Amino acid sequence: MTLGCLMVDVAGRSLLPEDRAVLEHPMVGGVILFTRNYDTPEQLAALVAEIRAVRSPPLLVAVDHEGGRVQRFRPGFTLLPAMRRVGREYDMDRKQGRALARDAGWLIGAELRAFGIDLAFAPVVDLEYGVSEAIGDRALHADAAVVAELAGAVMLGMRDAGMSATAKHFPGHGAVVLDSHVALPVDRRAYVDLEPELTPYRRMIANGLASIMMAHVVFDAVDPLPASLSRRWVAGVLRGNLGFQGAVFTDDLSMAGAAAFGGIVERARLALAAGCDMLLVCNARGAVHEVLDGLRRGPEPVSSLRLARLHGHGASGLAVYSELRASDRWQRTSAALERARDARPVLRLEGDA
Repeated sequence: MTLGCLMVDVAGRSLLPEDRAVLEHPMVGGVILFTRNYDTPEQLAALVAEIRAVRSPPLLVAVDHEGGRVQRFRPGFTLLPAMRRVGREYDMDRKQGRALARDAGWLIGAELRAFGIDLAFAPVVDLEYGVSEAIGDRALHADAAVVAELAGAVMLGMRDAGMSATAKHFPGHGAVVLDSHVALPVDRRAYVDLEPELTPYRRMIANGLASIMMAHVVFDAVDPLPASLSRRWVAGVLRGNLGFQGAVFTDDLSMAGAAAFGGIVERARLALAAGCDMLLVCNARGAVHEVLDGLRRGPEPVSSLRLARLHGHGASGLAVYSELRASDRWQRTSAALERARDARPVLRLEGDA
């Protein structure tokens, strides 16, 4: 059975019969985990094994695991700094900042891969304009070239650990105040003024970026639809102008940033027509059933191939996790990231060298 176009959530820390019924549907291709799905490393290992046993080839298993306030699994995992901290390390010492970014990517990938998780939806490559309610300290930096360099390092670190990176939120969420979880943000800049947002994507795509998550942001000078539902953005800019050949995810179609554009089935149709490969529908099981009943989409060979390439590499299991945590590399990297997390901001006075 090939991977379908829908990524869904599950209710708790083990699969319920209703969860299994949904995951067995051919239109489903992946599962995204949340904090409610995690208790202990042992429980997580068992849950992921349950999910992977439902289908062959196994469903993709993903989680939002960026560091800072967006880290779903905490006890038993390294508590990562917000990515803004990595950018500030770069400002003080470029070589050290690049190394810390790559270390962060490796640690994210290594810890999650030890449990059989395929994807962390990271890194955030939105620019830090100091206005976004949703992004804030999740952004690496305000400078597009620095974001490109550091996000590329995170991507390479994840690749070292056997995991593909997912850059988000294309083309950019950093310059709008509203949070697309609860409202519809509109960015009124002309397309030519969005080049800084595209710079990190250009560089990461040139270096083999495997997947991208779209933003529920309307760029009304380009298209009245949000980027996540827009053929101009997905097929035109991302696939056409930037030459991206990897997998494209929507952000959660249950979010308010998408809700103004029809019912859940209509949103799903728009996203697929735009060129997205996988649609997230989370924390709304009724909406999942609506899509499964109303969309009736057969497998798309090109999309299925793009998604299949996102399966992680390397062994997994509690023994692997124990070996990882005992390794010199894990101990060095975890300590470096925890130091960065706990570091006090450096006060720079005007006139300081």
